[in-house]
Amino acid sequence: MADGGGVADGGGDGKTDGEPDGTTDGEADREADGKTDGEADGGEAADGEEPGRSRSRDLLLLAGICLSALLLVNAFVARPFTVPSGSMEDTLRPGDRLIANQLAYAFGDHPRRGDVVVFDGTGSFLPEPDRPAGFRDGLRSLGRDLGLAPAGNTVYVKRVIGVGGDRVTSTGPGGRITVNGVPIDESSYLAPGDEPSGVAFDVVVPAGKLWVMGDHRRASRDSRDHLGEPGGGFVPESRVIGRADWVVFPIARWNSLDRPAAFAATAGTGGHGDQR
Repeated sequence: MADGGGVADGGGDGKTDGEPDGTTDGEADREADGKTDGEADGGEAADGEEPGRSRSRDLLLLAGICLSALLLVNAFVARPFTVPSGSMEDTLRPGDRLIANQLAYAFGDHPRRGDVVVFDGTGSFLPEPDRPAGFRDGLRSLGRDLGLAPAGNTVYVKRVIGVGGDRVTSTGPGGRITVNGVPIDESSYLAPGDEPSGVAFDVVVPAGKLWVMGDHRRASRDSRDHLGEPGGGFVPESRVIGRADWVVFPIARWNSLDRPAAFAATAGTGGHGDQR
């Protein structure tokens, strides 16, 4: 510094006491700051951009997490379906949006009498495909499982009337359906004016399969219509996608689909339903 630097005796560094050391007070101040005014402004601008980029990354990450969670829920927990026909009126109407609970039978439980179930009718209501599934078929199936594609025309929704081991009978017009000899009062869910069955039948449900019928019996193609076919009208439990637990749209029809009390009369009569 001009006022603080001494010179060594005997030759020194070539500076006299009166010579400055090359740095003025103003320059020293600027050097001490480490940057000019312009550099400081540039640093503040850079600092201002980083939080914005960070927020964008956070939003993208959050959107990705939400989408992944939704796909997982659709694939393994609850799947939405649109009711395509009037075969389940008045319980379900065409256009109703329902949620199928895919965990209802996931841990060793079985469909019960009275449950409304969503199932794949391939092999029971529909013939097995003539050719093996290809790559595109696999993609469509994955899209349906994730809720990204429509369910397709192989998916049905019906009410379980009989489970494995049950004997289900009907005498036709004017008579009630019986399960293991117990007449079922279906008046709480049958469509107004419908009889329990317009055709007579007497079947024993094989183990691991279900006898299903629509609530609008006059408009439903169900297990009765496939008697005598290779599958006998019985739906394998392995083809059940889930139990229809809720109607969520339209809002005016928002309600839960509870098991009718009428089936409590069949408890203790046989079938796997007595294991619960």
